[in-house]
Amino acid sequence: MRLGPFLRAPLKGWRERFDSGGREVARWFPGHMAKGLKEMKTRLRQVDCLLEVHDARIPLSGRNPLLLEALGVRPHLLVLNKMDLADLTDQSRILECLKKQDVRHVLFTDCFKDENIKKIVPLVTELVSNSQRYQRAENIDTSMMVIGVPNVGKSSVINALRRLHLRKGKASSVGAEPGITRAVLTRIQVCDRPLMFLLDTPGVLSPRIESVEIGLKLALCGAIRDHLVGEDVIADYLLHTLNSRQQFSYVERYKMTSPCDNVETVLKSIAVFLGKTRRVKVFTGTGDVTVMAPNYNAAAVDFIGAFRKGLLGKVMLD
Repeated sequence: MRLGPFLRAPLKGWRERFDSGGREVARWFPGHMAKGLKEMKTRLRQVDCLLEVHDARIPLSGRNPLLLEALGVRPHLLVLNKMDLADLTDQSRILECLKKQDVRHVLFTDCFKDENIKKIVPLVTELVSNSQRYQRAENIDTSMMVIGVPNVGKSSVINALRRLHLRKGKASSVGAEPGITRAVLTRIQVCDRPLMFLLDTPGVLSPRIESVEIGLKLALCGAIRDHLVGEDVIADYLLHTLNSRQQFSYVERYKMTSPCDNVETVLKSIAVFLGKTRRVKVFTGTGDVTVMAPNYNAAAVDFIGAFRKGLLGKVMLD
């Protein structure tokens, strides 16, 4: 439900901008990721091409510039994954903005369908053949390093390539939580004609994020662990994002009467709809009383999860 009857509803008094509340972004980004980046540098001599995977819902935000600064001497292909969850009606604008960032080779993918995944091997082969092969001129195989921030689908891309070209099962762990891949792995074969291998790597976030809003976009897409930011904060940012785009599918999903800009009211409605309650102790003048109250955290988790699964419609956060 994007426009519907609610477009005529008065939106006066709704937030025009999201109030970050002066939150500290630095604590959202674990320092141990520097170890992963250091290890990736040591493996560069085995690599002909960088395959950077990022979330198609945030194509312009949150990519780690340190990765390309450290590893960018190789040919580079940007794979914008999870395209099935992104509103790509203005795809040409995205490509133009990326071109200004000197990103010239871009591919949108959906790992549940192999239509665009099958373009990766030919593109990488062409990029490598048109470039210098650093310390690997005598090798008959092609080697890629898969890089990117956490939870953008790097392992899903690897498994889709193996499924398509080798008819093989999973070679890399996949999970909804960021940080599943914790170390640079041994080489994984993804194709036999041409012979192609890749190195899976842990997700590495930038230690210097540009703004709180970019941090919230990363958190909403699952690149940062929810508890570091707070499910209530992520849910509030999601509500603001959907309302600002007049995308009111949450109203129908949770059987609400109308859109709302107050996250506490929305989470209460979701908790009631889901039957999520918790026991709360209330202190009164006559003694302590335990009552049942809506479980706001459980409601926030369901709200965020529905967005990440695409159940609230396709969204472009940039």
